[in-house]
Amino acid sequence: MLGAMVEVPEFHLPLAPADLLREGSSGRYAVQEVLPVRDLPPALTAFRTAFRARGALAVLQHFDPLYSLLHHFRAVGTAVKEDALELMMHVVSHHSNELPAILGDSGLSHADRTAHLNALKMNCYLLTGLMDAFEMETCKSGLLENKKNRTKSSGSLWEEEREPLLRLLTQLLQLDLRQLWGGSVVEEEFVSLMTGSSYHILENPGIGLQKYRATREAVIHLLAAALVHYDHMFNATLKITQMLQHFEHVAPVFAQAVSLWVKEYGLKSLVGELLREVGQKCPQDLAHDASAIKGYAVFITELAEQIPALVLSNMSVLLRHLDGESYMMRNAILTAMAEVLVQVLNGDQLEEAARGTRDQFLTMLQAHVCDINGFVRSRVLQLFTRIVQCKALPLTQFQSVASLAVGRLKDKAVVVVKNAIQLLIAFLSNNPFSCKLSCTDLSEPLKKEVQKLQEMRDRSRSVAVGPVITPEEEWEAMLPEVGAAIQQLFQPLQEGEEEVLEVEETVESTLEQITGLLRKLNYKSAARLTQKALCRFQGKEPFSSLMEENEDATILGVLKRLYTGSCPGKNSEDPPHGNSSLENEEAVPQEQPQTELVKQEMLVQYLQDAYNFSVKITEALSLISKLMYANCVSVVQEAIEFFVTVSQFGVPEALTGVRRMLPLIWSKEPGIKEAVLNAYRRLYLSPSGDSERARAQRLVHSLSLIMVDASLGTIQCLEEIISEFVQKDEIKPAVIQLLWEQFTEKSQCSSLERRAAVMLLGMMARGKPEIIGSNLDVLVTVGLSEKLCEDCRLAQEVCNAISKLARNPKQALGKNSAPFRLPQDHMLFGCLSETVSKGFAQPSCHWIPFMEAAVTLIYQLAEGAEEICAHILQVCSQQALEKLKEDDGQKADEGDSPSRVSDGASSLPTFLLMHLVSLVGQVALQQVAYLEVSVSAELRRRRMLREEEKTKKHSDSSTKKQRSQSTGNETTMDEELGLVGATADDTEAELIRSICETELLDGKHLFSAFVPLLLKICNNPGLYSDAGLSAAAALTLGKVCMISSEFCDSHLRLLFTMMEKSSLPAVRSNLLIAAGDLAIRFPNLVEPWTSHLYARLRDPCPSVRWMAGLVMTHLILKDMVKVKGQVSEMAVLLIDPEEAIMRVAQNFFSELSNKGNAIYNLLPDIISHLSDPNCSIEEESFHTIMRHLFSYITKDKQTESLVEKLCQRFRTARTERQYRDLSYCLTLLPISERGLHKLQDNFDCFADKLQDPAVYSCFQTVLARFCRAGSKPETKVLAEELEQKLSAAHNRGLDSTETCQKGSATPMPEPAKRKPTGSSRRQPLRTATRDEDFVTPQPRTLRNHQRAKKHPLPKKAIITFSSDEENSSEDELSAELREEETPTKTTPITRSSARRLR
Repeated sequence: MLGAMVEVPEFHLPLAPADLLREGSSGRYAVQEVLPVRDLPPALTAFRTAFRARGALAVLQHFDPLYSLLHHFRAVGTAVKEDALELMMHVVSHHSNELPAILGDSGLSHADRTAHLNALKMNCYLLTGLMDAFEMETCKSGLLENKKNRTKSSGSLWEEEREPLLRLLTQLLQLDLRQLWGGSVVEEEFVSLMTGSSYHILENPGIGLQKYRATREAVIHLLAAALVHYDHMFNATLKITQMLQHFEHVAPVFAQAVSLWVKEYGLKSLVGELLREVGQKCPQDLAHDASAIKGYAVFITELAEQIPALVLSNMSVLLRHLDGESYMMRNAILTAMAEVLVQVLNGDQLEEAARGTRDQFLTMLQAHVCDINGFVRSRVLQLFTRIVQCKALPLTQFQSVASLAVGRLKDKAVVVVKNAIQLLIAFLSNNPFSCKLSCTDLSEPLKKEVQKLQEMRDRSRSVAVGPVITPEEEWEAMLPEVGAAIQQLFQPLQEGEEEVLEVEETVESTLEQITGLLRKLNYKSAARLTQKALCRFQGKEPFSSLMEENEDATILGVLKRLYTGSCPGKNSEDPPHGNSSLENEEAVPQEQPQTELVKQEMLVQYLQDAYNFSVKITEALSLISKLMYANCVSVVQEAIEFFVTVSQFGVPEALTGVRRMLPLIWSKEPGIKEAVLNAYRRLYLSPSGDSERARAQRLVHSLSLIMVDASLGTIQCLEEIISEFVQKDEIKPAVIQLLWEQFTEKSQCSSLERRAAVMLLGMMARGKPEIIGSNLDVLVTVGLSEKLCEDCRLAQEVCNAISKLARNPKQALGKNSAPFRLPQDHMLFGCLSETVSKGFAQPSCHWIPFMEAAVTLIYQLAEGAEEICAHILQVCSQQALEKLKEDDGQKADEGDSPSRVSDGASSLPTFLLMHLVSLVGQVALQQVAYLEVSVSAELRRRRMLREEEKTKKHSDSSTKKQRSQSTGNETTMDEELGLVGATADDTEAELIRSICETELLDGKHLFSAFVPLLLKICNNPGLYSDAGLSAAAALTLGKVCMISSEFCDSHLRLLFTMMEKSSLPAVRSNLLIAAGDLAIRFPNLVEPWTSHLYARLRDPCPSVRWMAGLVMTHLILKDMVKVKGQVSEMAVLLIDPEEAIMRVAQNFFSELSNKGNAIYNLLPDIISHLSDPNCSIEEESFHTIMRHLFSYITKDKQTESLVEKLCQRFRTARTERQYRDLSYCLTLLPISERGLHKLQDNFDCFADKLQDPAVYSCFQTVLARFCRAGSKPETKVLAEELEQKLSAAHNRGLDSTETCQKGSATPMPEPAKRKPTGSSRRQPLRTATRDEDFVTPQPRTLRNHQRAKKHPLPKKAIITFSSDEENSSEDELSAELREEETPTKTTPITRSSARRLR
């Protein structure tokens, strides 16, 4: 049949489909006719018939119809296209099955071979053409997939047929097709035709999905066949490189493909070709091609993960990209290095060359820890974390990498800091040194082993040098120094030397001692000891054989004999010793001591590395401790994780960080709160121990350690954590049982552990009150018993624990259940009364805190609490009176003592009076709180119960009243609007207020009896000079003022006078606390005194400044105090020498920044006040404050507005210092394009100030930073123009200055003189002698009337300005309230100013 075939022209694969339509040279096949779409189905049927008859060669006569189908592919129906695809698949499959026999036929004629070759090329051209057409159609329909639902079309069929078709082409390529080409190389166009479809399929963005895994593998194997059998290497390299450049999604696919080709087909050279192509790309060109960068970067990274050894051998071609602009390429190459280090260059058995390569890679990685790009720095730290976790980091590199990680803790990029902490955690978890990394524990073994090494080196040095240098030669070299030391013997001895150097009991031990001193080069001590031995051992060798004329020659002779070994006494006693030892030294190999020395050196180096690593971790502790309150949640979580890890490795300083994380339990971020809970869960709830009781003991001991010397805030945080654990049943009953045993002394423990047990029980009771409630009798009888009355601290903690039974009234709102209270005759209150009364007469410093806890507990739990406390007051007062009567009888015999107070007629122990005053104050404060909170809540609860009962009755009779419902419309309307409840609330509040105002301090009430005594103590500090009494009286005065606005108003002048004039810091601090509370309870009364509160921010005592900072923080953030220029006093605290005060100020501004534009509005005022020369703030301190404040300016509009305001401020500035300050503030703003325009528009405001070098330098800094940030070309032109104007103004100013100095005798104005700073910044306390020095501020309205009658005030030389308006009046700047702003509510209040910060 083959011989009868008609010869057809040769089929050449076209570069483009249209090439087949053009008539070529004779002998080349060309399409004769493109059939219309309607004729395609019959033509396909004819081809199918011919295929059945002639097989694959049928295409030689039926190529044109199928070419026509490809030509009209979009217009052809789906069924026809699918039939054509299925038909061509059968044709090619049939041909593939026939070809092995045909290729093996040695008698195949040239015509038959040509026919089969043409048929193969035609069939493959048509099949691959259909594949490309279907793939293109599928990709286009895939783009519209999200816009509309596709029905099942050719795309679904194609996805099913794609993999079998690829396998068919692979099968075909695996045949030895060279026979069809006459044994020569298969033409390149045919190979490109067969592989082209594979590349087109990979261009589909969805090819990376898991459902197409089989398709990907089929493509990979097809390309592998082309690479192995048809020399496709060069074309594949170019194609893969191009696709990586244009299609990001193919990078992982090609990485997988290359890895498979290497492992299964041995195509290792392809890796080098591909990496060389990538390496030869220009880094500058790549920087502008984001898609290419990402594709290459992912390819390199994934390839290094899968075949790191081959990447290592070709790494050199990639290194040039480490210096390129693209950070993604740098990351990829560094990642490849890390993979090589982990998988290839890992272990101790590396050859020297591999070890050198490893060290080079590590050096490069370390260099990029300080890369200019934050993402690179972050990535390198991640890579080091993996290297450390895989234990691929050599021990010699530990210290350097750890140092780099610690340094990155100060990085500006949050992601870098986070990864630096993770690296340090990895270092700790995988450190090869020790499970305990305490510097203290490691230093002792290190010193011991270093000393041992030194001794071994000395011995080895003496052995090695001995045969070369004789002892006599050594002695000759030592002789000058020994002689000088002997001469010093006859000079006065230094103190303590006679005690240190004592002669031994025997001659032998003395000789050894002297010889040892000579070996250690301690000649002076050896000579002195010899001098003593000559006196002690007269007549004994060697101290008797040499008696020279003078003593120094005798000593020198003895020392020489001892050192050179020629001492007769020594030799005579043991003559064979020297010879035998010499023989032993010859017998013992020299290698053994040398090996021991090397081992010792390695041990010392190991201990030194461990110690250095521990020091570095300790250094990181303080830095990470500060990061625990960063703004980034992930950084905080990593910091918490770090301290947990450090604690597990026994670093003592870790406890500080564990305590420091406690306040984070109040964080609003759920992630941070959960991290703290998990940290304490890991640290304390999983203790080691064999039995459950042992674990409980360890848990209790660990928690008790935290509470040692802990502050009240720390205790409250720990209570929150433990209550969370208790609520989740994470604390075992054995722990609670052990705590009760410690408290009741069934288990032996110290008083401190006993107190800690009560505290822990109280904390647990917050989560489950029944822990205390079920054992209340035990707490009372044991904790408040007679024998324990002296331990006021334990009794105080017992009160605190019992107080957990009281339900929070705020939580009870909306609930109609009665609050938990105990009857007035309960044994608890009897024991409390008795304990307080007995302790009253004892001079204990812990009685007052216990009393405060007891009174608070009584008001929380007792029915009729005021009666119980009145009884306690009466009993204690009676004791004081009785003591006074006793002392009156003894006054004639005894004079006044410092521990007693006297007014000339009677005297009383100071502690008694202090106890009495404190008791009065606490009862007064708790009485007010009881009325305002508990009584008010109870009144509301009872009213709501009555209303519910009334509503229930109305609902029962509602059916009867439905017809007459219209008559009650008004009442119903009021109830719906809530007016009835609101009116009732006001009525109840007015009732409480009237009780406080009219009853508590009238003559009938008990408090009135103590007010005269209290005022007498406060008004006579000279008579009552005890510091404790004065502080207690001041605090009590503030508490009593909380009762009544009338009493408060009449005694505010006394309170603020004491705050200003008292010489006792405790008094001033207590009054600050009281004033803060009063400002919230009676804001209108305290508001005129606000300036006196601000004045305490400059108090000379740090504790008072700290307290003032806290009080002002609360008042300002609660909008109880207006913030204007005086807030600059808070800004000054940012440079306070005390770190605690500085933290208070930082916290204040951090919280204030969350209130809208508050800091932006206040900045101009702060700048104005702080740059005032009268403020005495140094320039460097001013810069520090401004850097902190400007860090809160983040919005572009705020920046632009501040640029304009600061420029305008140059017009009103009067001193060179102000010029410099304003220009420095400009450097702190991130100038944008619009900000630059503002500078240009306001150039005239500061042009004449540019002659000052500092001012000119600041403006240059602003422009330089703007240019570095990058901008548009036209903006750069504007920047250059402004720079020229700045330079011209600066030079013009310098020229005019020189001219003025040369041609005129008038001197230039001198800079303003700086006032001394430091201690002078704190204002000393004034001692006023006249009452007029401290006058109560008048009400606002009266002052306004008086001001209107006077002349206007003259303008100051230093102009200040408000935060919002440039021309604010003096009234607006005042800190007082206008009448319309005055709150009408006088009980606890929160108000918002009418001029609230925007």
